[in-house]
Amino acid sequence: MTSDFEKLCRETTRIAHEDNPRLCIGYLRCYSGKEFHQAVAEFTEKYPDTEIHIMNGNHEELYEELRLGRVDLVLNDQRRAFSDEYVNSILMTSECWIEVSGRSPIAGMESVNVQDLKDIPCILVASQSQRENEQSYYRDIVGISGDFLFAENLEEARLLVIGGKGFMPVEGRGNMMQFGTTLQHVRLLRNGKSIKRNYCVFWKADNSGYHVEEFADILKAKFDNE
Repeated sequence: MTSDFEKLCRETTRIAHEDNPRLCIGYLRCYSGKEFHQAVAEFTEKYPDTEIHIMNGNHEELYEELRLGRVDLVLNDQRRAFSDEYVNSILMTSECWIEVSGRSPIAGMESVNVQDLKDIPCILVASQSQRENEQSYYRDIVGISGDFLFAENLEEARLLVIGGKGFMPVEGRGNMMQFGTTLQHVRLLRNGKSIKRNYCVFWKADNSGYHVEEFADILKAKFDNE
């Protein structure tokens, strides 16, 4: 009760010093699911007076922004053990998929092993400063051993995939977006087994204001409805 009262006092003081409440949200630069956009749309409709500020970034960028208090909460993948300093809410556990050109020899396959992709470049969406971190994660953790190409945004990466320059790991669910036959999704395996990843919403435990928790609840509902 004392903790809840202190949070309420902080929130009341913050609102009193601002014309409008403000919520800063971060999400994965390469996340292709629709849940985040749907949550933002619902939240802004429900709270039109709240100023929404949105940034995207790679995993480490989002972690750093949250750690430094520059964003209130983030949609991110889990790459660390959970910490008590943060509220860690798992939104979904997803199998890993890749996106390939419809003309690729593996486009018609249901699944492919990472070991069989060593001769095909892996296309990652990453800022200049995060390329080494992202490459290390996909090489050392996921197990991709071939060459890497980089794109600044999801649209650029998809154009490279359509052009047959390589494959792109899909962040989020493996649901196929409407690209006709130009792109196909293939399940990614390691030694014949699915690769699982957690996607979570994170925020600092001492920053559990009303709007932070409300947005997190809306976002979680979007994932639960899929």
